[in-house]
Amino acid sequence: MDWRGTGRDTEGYWDILGGTGGQWNGPGGTGRDTGMYWEALGGTGIYWGALGGTVGCTGRHWGALGGTPGCTGRHWGTLCVVPRFIEDNDVGTIAPTALRGLRGLLYLSLANNRLETLPRGLFQGLETLTQLDLRGNPFQCDCRLRWLVAWLSSAAPAAEAGRCRGPPTRAGTPLAQLQPRDFDCLVSELRPFQSLPFASLAAEPFALGGHPGVALAQPFAGACALLEWDQLAGRFRAPTIINGSSPVACHPLQLGGALVVVVAQLGGGSAVWRRAGGPGSRFVRLQALGNGRLRRPHAVASARLGGHWYLGVADSSKGGTSTLFRWGGRGFYPHQALRPWHRDTHLEFLELGGRPALVVCSGTRRPLVYRWSGAAFAPHTDIPHVPDVYAAKHFRLRGHVFLCLTRFLGDAKVMRWEGSMFREVQQVPARGSMVFQPLSLAGQRYVILGNDYAPSRVYRLGPGGHLEPTQELLAPAPRAFAPISLGHRHFLVAASFKGATQIYRHVTVDLGA
Repeated sequence: MDWRGTGRDTEGYWDILGGTGGQWNGPGGTGRDTGMYWEALGGTGIYWGALGGTVGCTGRHWGALGGTPGCTGRHWGTLCVVPRFIEDNDVGTIAPTALRGLRGLLYLSLANNRLETLPRGLFQGLETLTQLDLRGNPFQCDCRLRWLVAWLSSAAPAAEAGRCRGPPTRAGTPLAQLQPRDFDCLVSELRPFQSLPFASLAAEPFALGGHPGVALAQPFAGACALLEWDQLAGRFRAPTIINGSSPVACHPLQLGGALVVVVAQLGGGSAVWRRAGGPGSRFVRLQALGNGRLRRPHAVASARLGGHWYLGVADSSKGGTSTLFRWGGRGFYPHQALRPWHRDTHLEFLELGGRPALVVCSGTRRPLVYRWSGAAFAPHTDIPHVPDVYAAKHFRLRGHVFLCLTRFLGDAKVMRWEGSMFREVQQVPARGSMVFQPLSLAGQRYVILGNDYAPSRVYRLGPGGHLEPTQELLAPAPRAFAPISLGHRHFLVAASFKGATQIYRHVTVDLGA
């Protein structure tokens, strides 16, 4: 065949097409390229099956927009003079390298291609581009498209950028009217940082002299471990151990400038320990707690009421009595018996209507709310419609008090104090949960639901106290979560009852990067 005007009269070869080469046996050729009609070189074009060795790219439909090998880069060089050469293709996506090599391109149309987003840096290298058409695409104007908004404002081509189809808050907004500052792309997440080779049942943070830490109850090891930061290793370690028999709670308190740890145990008696010196020094036993009054302690909480420190211990024994103790300068002494024989599992100090209050959870009846009379707690009301509550944790938001209730059987609930009683505001699906804990981390408010039979869930605290799910955690059988901050670094310790205790680091990610 004699192909005059192509720059090379070589029988059967088309090296002029962007320098791609390849054997072209003519219309209806039988070589590896399957082109049938080649009228597009100055004509309309019907089949482009053989371009760059790609089979199946018919008419104006270019499979290379999805990243088909052989149809990208320099293989597009000589076609840039054809207007609208990659529009109306309904491809839905474009490979990041689809336009690579088109340095001399003046006009580009990606119109009507069902594109929801564009890969970052798609137009990099198109120095001569003066006109761009993006109309007819259902763009989702979220953080993935922030780079395009920034590029349009800086590159300044004559652009027909179309409108946003989503999210709902931006539906119908012209792309050209958006600015990079309109996108809030910073999100926070918890990433695995360290795994500790032991199980734990409780985790409570403490700080003394600017040295933060977490007290971990290890019932299987028979110890309370004080987790602290190792500056040299850049990891957490537990250099201080309080030996015991079967601790279920290790409750740290700062009293009189000293660190005190209340160790509640299932056997061997509960006790109060005091650190003899600064960080790293050993603990000495200060007193036995309860003198036989506590049969099966299950949870410990403390609060300062009327200038005095009080310690509450929930007793889960069938014949036990939850007890309130008062600090007397050299130890805690019994102050009030709350209620006997109800197998209490948890108690929570809080403030309701400007007065101290106490919520006690039990395995045999609904949670009971006590109000402080100035000298003791008196029963005030119970919380209806939530039997078998295992634990209660509260948080405050915009003057309202919310209570997070968890049950091992049944969904967790968020309640709000309405002046005389708690009312339900949200139900959260749970799968064997024993912890539903609100906490603050890096200045942000979260509520974390620990599940035994499903991944645990992290919720962000939204407006009005509504919980918005953000992330899943794979900590096995979590029983408590403790935040700890070290300067600009923030961590979360997850006490695991059936596996290694997990530590997560709180990081901020820019979704638009």
